[in-house]
Amino acid sequence: MTGMTSTARPHLNRRLAEFGTTIFAEMSALAVQTGSINLGQGFPDTDGPEEIREAAVRALRDGRGNQYPPGPGVPELRTAIAAHQQRRYALTYDPDTEVLVTAGATEAIAAALLALLEPGDEVIAFEPYYDSYAACIAMAGGTRVPVTLRPDGDSFRLDLDELRAAVTDRTRLLLINTPHNPTGTVLTREELTAIAELAVERDLLVVTDEVYEHLVFDDAEHIPLATFPGMRDRTVTIGSAGKTFSFTGWKVGWVTATPALTTAVRSAKQFLTYVASGPFQYAVAEALALPDSYFEAFRADLRAKRDLLASGLAEAGFGVFRTAGTYFITTDIRPLGESDGFAFCRALPERAGVVAIPNAVFYDHREAGAPFVRFAFCKQTGVLEAAVKRLKALAG
Repeated sequence: MTGMTSTARPHLNRRLAEFGTTIFAEMSALAVQTGSINLGQGFPDTDGPEEIREAAVRALRDGRGNQYPPGPGVPELRTAIAAHQQRRYALTYDPDTEVLVTAGATEAIAAALLALLEPGDEVIAFEPYYDSYAACIAMAGGTRVPVTLRPDGDSFRLDLDELRAAVTDRTRLLLINTPHNPTGTVLTREELTAIAELAVERDLLVVTDEVYEHLVFDDAEHIPLATFPGMRDRTVTIGSAGKTFSFTGWKVGWVTATPALTTAVRSAKQFLTYVASGPFQYAVAEALALPDSYFEAFRADLRAKRDLLASGLAEAGFGVFRTAGTYFITTDIRPLGESDGFAFCRALPERAGVVAIPNAVFYDHREAGAPFVRFAFCKQTGVLEAAVKRLKALAG
């Protein structure tokens, strides 16, 4: 009979069956349904620099990037990425053989894991972790091994002994995110030194997600893992324009690594999107060359917004963890008499007209993340002020 489909097994590949619809889609839909302020999904509500937007318009009008760009990325952007790494971190990369442009950092992560993993390889990732990590490890046939960042005073910290104990003969790769989403932790020089020594000792590859590299606050410092002894040859570093320049919809990310690692990642990437974001690549090349004053002003603006939201959350009764990097604040709902982040976030729009994300979605050990909830502060000051006013209803 025509039109019939087999029900012998589920349609969705079993590797992806556990993931389903992302929590971001659910909570964003809830924000629309209830007219709530959406502090859940991490995207800015204003565009980045006007001159960079105009650079994209100029590229479109000039016919640059309207057809397929080169597979590795347009030369202007690859050169700008290499110059950025050199200027910021004294890391030297050849734009022709050691830089790859991707459709955002998400594709860079997917391509790196698909390229570098064989089925059964173990990947150590710090939980809570960005949700695409688990899905990409699963698609590559790898096995994720979470090492949990745990509350320590007003921040989350890595237990280096737990990390060492997690490495086995099957460990292929460490997946590192610093500055860390969602906890706001920035790994210290001492922690990174220990991670580098472990990677060299156990001959591990490392993929580092550094998309929040320019969003570090107070006395925190972002130090790329590739700068440590023995690490340049085994590290795939991932960056992105979306978080730094507030054009998340352009989907321009990149990889810097040795020629062998870059070639491997490109081999997988070419069968994902092939190429993407042609005209935007030219604009991002100009963005990366912006003066230091841009990056300093961007940081100062977000630091003020962090402080505004953090103080408002504290006044509303949340336990508030210090954000050293990223544009997220993790809170503890137990001082409010709550313990289930999922239930709390699903009820929050009706209770206070605000949407947040339960951190438990970022954990394998769901119970470890159960009482924590994440808020984004990459919004207009007036929006944050309105959210703070609404959240104070929780304090009675």
